Amino acid sequence: MPKMTDRERLAKIEADQQSLAQEAETVRQALRAHYGKIATDLAVERLSEREFRDVLSHAIRVGGGAAIAALKPLSAASAPPEQPPLKKPAEARSKPPQGSGTNGDDKTLSVVQP
Repeated sequence: MPKMTDRERLAKIEADQQSLAQEAETVRQALRAHYGKIATDLAVERLSEREFRDVLSHAIRVGGGAAIAALKPLSAASAPPEQPPLKKPAEARSKPPQGSGTNGDDKTLSVVQP
């Protein structure tokens, strides 16, 4: 095999770089699509689009491990309060209305229903 000139070597290296760049872009797009599918399983609707972008941008910028370490204490401290159990319809009807039942001058109010 004859020795390549510098010009030929440079042309081959540039062609290889272009080929690798295209391959890297293809793999990058596939990985992003895969992560996008993961996001469909998360409750992202609880965030605005800006919050979603900011959270992901910061996590990517500082790195996954640092982002997780920073967020774990926050999630334990700010766990959403549990919803009280729903009342059964019979229990809801059997209780009298809440409130004092007075109009401020200690006279009991009454409601007349037709």
